[in-house]
Amino acid sequence: MGSESYQLLSKIATNDQHGENSPYFDGWKAYERNPFHPTKNPHGVIQMGLAENQLCFDLIEEWIKNNSKASICTLEGMHKFREIANFQDYHGLPEFTSAMAKFMSKVRGGRVRFDPNRILMSGGATGANEMIMFCLADPGDAFLVPTPYYPGFVRDLCWRTKVQLIPVHCDSSNNFKITREALEVAYSKAKKDKMNVKATVFSSPTYVSVSEVIQEMKCNLDLIHIIYSLSKDLGFPGFRVGIVYSYNDQVVNCGRKMSSFGLVSSQTQHMLASMLCDEKFVDKFLLESSRRLSKRHEKFTKGLEEVKISRFPSNAGLFCWMNLKSLLKEETIEEELKLWHVIINEVKLNVSPGSSFNCFEVGWFRVCFANIDDETVEVALKRIRVFIGKETKKKVEQVKRWQPNLRLSFTSRRFDENVLSPHNHIILSPHSPLVRAT
Repeated sequence: MGSESYQLLSKIATNDQHGENSPYFDGWKAYERNPFHPTKNPHGVIQMGLAENQLCFDLIEEWIKNNSKASICTLEGMHKFREIANFQDYHGLPEFTSAMAKFMSKVRGGRVRFDPNRILMSGGATGANEMIMFCLADPGDAFLVPTPYYPGFVRDLCWRTKVQLIPVHCDSSNNFKITREALEVAYSKAKKDKMNVKATVFSSPTYVSVSEVIQEMKCNLDLIHIIYSLSKDLGFPGFRVGIVYSYNDQVVNCGRKMSSFGLVSSQTQHMLASMLCDEKFVDKFLLESSRRLSKRHEKFTKGLEEVKISRFPSNAGLFCWMNLKSLLKEETIEEELKLWHVIINEVKLNVSPGSSFNCFEVGWFRVCFANIDDETVEVALKRIRVFIGKETKKKVEQVKRWQPNLRLSFTSRRFDENVLSPHNHIILSPHSPLVRAT
């Protein structure tokens, strides 16, 4: 019966290309099975694998209390109910697309303007990513993606579209910058494998929007498309507001038709249009959000520094990359995943291993700090301190065990000229506890 049911399903429904068989998503499942709560489950898993900004919900809630007419589900806003409930234009509410264009400009410091007529709606960044793939690529086409990259790209960009991702390997030697050489290596490999490369997906460590760059250089605007959502800047992933902004008229026209599969609800558009048009609120929110993120970043990274955990240079954001390479017995993905299992199952922190982001340099872990409250951050840092303390103690004990053995091996042998000859060395592996302890 099970086999017959399976045969009823399509290949898209049953294939394993959704990308969710990854440590990144396994960490989420571990959290869902045993979620931390300060009183109900104080020994549960703390969610530090979620890159969301939950530090300013109080500001949002205050605005909602003071602007009840923005919702069609209140007495003050009910007069708009029929109009909003019946709205289904693919273009979106004019006041919403206009407000989104202004907000996108504001979060970029007002350095660039966006045309509301080029805004395409979708169900979150996930839907927006897939929409642009359907517009640009045929099954089998390839996209170059610099590493490390979001594990969900496999699902968003490839699962249903059958597009392929080609990693462009970047490393910490130059702070994971994208180089021409790395792009050319990945491109050459793709061509050698007879893949049709359609584009490069990228983000910049120091945020500079491509919409700013194109104002200062000559380029083919028809080849530039931007994906945006309100999940990070406002902390609204549940609202499923994804945007494709394209400079290409054909893509805008095609994407408009495809947006019918994932439109943002008219009720959500209506409420957000009111909020984002409130310039006084938006200015206050962005300023305070930046301040709180910076403060949280400083608090968490100082906690890492206190236990000698190095990290990738950063100054704010929703997460940081911490380097735990010194805790690996060997520099392999297998050892990285073993360490990750310890952190998930024993330390009870859901952090994400770099290998799940296609980072080929082992030992890096992404840890998010903006989705939990101050008290939970303290608990997480305490767990990290205890864990690092135990690991450091293990290393010291390993060194102590080695030292007597080394003294015994020397004293039990004749120190003649043959033993001390230049042709007889004691060779220590770079992974030896003695080498790592120096």
